[in-house]
Amino acid sequence: MSGWDEGNVFYSDQDLVDQNGEDNGVANRLVVQGKFKEFIRSYGELNGYFPYRAALLQNSNFLPVNLDDLDNFDMEMGDLIRKNPAEYVPLFEAAAAEVAVGLRAKVTGDRGDMEEPTTGDIQLLLSSKQNSVSIRSLTADSISKLVKITGIIIAASRTKAKATSVTLLCKNCKSTKVVPCRPGLGGAVMPRNCDHPTQPGEEPCPLDPFVVAPDKSKYIDQQTLKLQENPEDVPTGEMPRNLLLAVDRTLVQKIVPGTRVTVVGIYSIFQAGGGSGPQKGAVAVRQPYVRVLGLEQALDGKSRGALDFDDAEEQRFKEFSRSPDVYNKICSMIGPSIFGHRDVKKAVACLLFGGSRKFLPDGVRLRGDINVLLLGDPSTAKSQFLKFAEKTAPIAVYTSGKGSSAAGLTASVIRDASSREFYLEGGAMVLADGGVVCIDEFDKMRPEDRVAIHEAMEQQTISIAKAGITTVLNSRAAVLAAANPPSGRYDDLKTAQENIELQTTILSRFDLIFIVKDTRDHSRDMEIARHVVNVHATATSVTKDTEKGSDSDNWLRRYIEYARHASNPRLSEAAATALQTKYVQIRKEMRQRQNDRNGEGSPIPITVRQLEAIIRISESIARMQLSPEASEEHVVEAIRLFTVSTLDAAKSGVAAHITVTPEMRAEIQQVETQVKRRMGIGSRMSTRNLIEALGRMGMSENTVRRALIIMEARGEVELMRERRVIQRNA
Repeated sequence: MSGWDEGNVFYSDQDLVDQNGEDNGVANRLVVQGKFKEFIRSYGELNGYFPYRAALLQNSNFLPVNLDDLDNFDMEMGDLIRKNPAEYVPLFEAAAAEVAVGLRAKVTGDRGDMEEPTTGDIQLLLSSKQNSVSIRSLTADSISKLVKITGIIIAASRTKAKATSVTLLCKNCKSTKVVPCRPGLGGAVMPRNCDHPTQPGEEPCPLDPFVVAPDKSKYIDQQTLKLQENPEDVPTGEMPRNLLLAVDRTLVQKIVPGTRVTVVGIYSIFQAGGGSGPQKGAVAVRQPYVRVLGLEQALDGKSRGALDFDDAEEQRFKEFSRSPDVYNKICSMIGPSIFGHRDVKKAVACLLFGGSRKFLPDGVRLRGDINVLLLGDPSTAKSQFLKFAEKTAPIAVYTSGKGSSAAGLTASVIRDASSREFYLEGGAMVLADGGVVCIDEFDKMRPEDRVAIHEAMEQQTISIAKAGITTVLNSRAAVLAAANPPSGRYDDLKTAQENIELQTTILSRFDLIFIVKDTRDHSRDMEIARHVVNVHATATSVTKDTEKGSDSDNWLRRYIEYARHASNPRLSEAAATALQTKYVQIRKEMRQRQNDRNGEGSPIPITVRQLEAIIRISESIARMQLSPEASEEHVVEAIRLFTVSTLDAAKSGVAAHITVTPEMRAEIQQVETQVKRRMGIGSRMSTRNLIEALGRMGMSENTVRRALIIMEARGEVELMRERRVIQRNA
């Protein structure tokens, strides 16, 4: 691409035509250039509007061209661009520059004469509506042809100056020679002999006499990007494939890592420098890359650009949205092989559809994605819900807490082996931009790694300030997490703080928190056993009907895509009033509950974030019905979901069923006195040692733990190292 920025672009023919001088079947290049000029000037005249002439008048730096328009004008020209773009794109750009000069009025020169306006080089930006191909399907047959691929940008280099022509100076005779550079990642071929004629008495120029004169050469901006396959397109068990992209001029610094893009460009090859191993010095081996001719950024993380729903499909979706009981029908499609858990299925459905993202006038962005935490016993289908969400969501990334680091979830700074410069590489939260991140074993993550996703869950951005790189990446993703209590099973004899050993800061970022218990009930156990046996017994027929099952999953995925694209609901006035009243009532109940329990706070705080959570859930339910506004009925269901999940979790544990009697309050105060007597301000002590010491004085472990929780809520002590160590504060 970089070779096209010369005033006279015909030099690019030197490196691109065959050695025997054939012109690849084109009789006259000037005729082709004339056709390109005619296309720019006259396309669109039937409706009285000339889009390409208007585009040149509006911006003289680049010209967006749709290949479908070129096919409609002249099919042969479209084929020339597709089959041999390296040769004909420079001709198109030269034609655009000449047309741009003709469209502009003459300007007054230095001497007062009217002169033709000067215009710089014009960059051609191609787009196409044809289907994109996967990175895996690009083979040697695609080299030097136009390709269209999609993926996610995972790394971006710094901007470099790429020479389009190099001015060489002879050390002996001081004569100059201009050598064009190959476009893209190609370089210039240095001549070995000076062609200056030797005069009588002059010393002939030696071999390799040229040195580069940098100040007289011409340059353009160039940047390299790394494109990776979309996570949902990678076959199971395979590593994602990467491909190098070379962008220049107006396309530089337009894309940050984590952005999903559709690329139109020339599949090219280059000689990789600094190689090692068996391929070092292998002349016939070249590395592939794409010279980008057009870059389309995906909206809301959808890498396929504009969603291609035909009229019949849209009509089916609208008819389904008008059918009665749409909400329950969609919820029944969530995890059909999982028995029970109706409210969890409704929560996962709300997460997949999501609320409306909002932009305020002062630039603040309010998230519309819903975060859900499933906390509870083993063997309660938590991981199955995560796997189903990963399979059903249009964009999804699945990761496990134990095998995930802070850099792997957010972004990492990596040093390039060849250039030794740093570049950014996005992690799971960035790769899932516009989709869902499923994090299993959430409680097994290290606390410092868990803190790294705080910003991504609420502000939906990831700020990086490492190795001289300071930037902000988008992470507009919903989080579906699954965790176990510290003891493995949920213990009803413990308080909620002991069962939910996650920080308040991370819990407040989850819109819905479900306590999933494995209750021992004979009739329920019989139903679950019957369901599981039936699932295994009908597995053979399921494998025969895999196409039917995949069609059903695909329909739900397409409906989710359509609903997120077509519906953007807002709260109605009646719903807003009802929601305000309910929120104030919930806050009052929680404050009264804290007073009744001698100041012991809830592990799950009820804050303004929870009010926004109910709004998002209401909008999500309205979006399932493609409704333009969230009604009072939607708010009632959202409040019910919030009540059976987060509110129940906040009230769970032994503290929910025991009221503090005056005798218990006296015992707690006695424990507090003994703790203050035994521990000086700033000192630390093992929790187990303290409980044993107070136990020898006749105080029960339950009372001691309750007193420590109350003292922690008041800030008198701090429980550290997963509540194993106590520190006395002032």
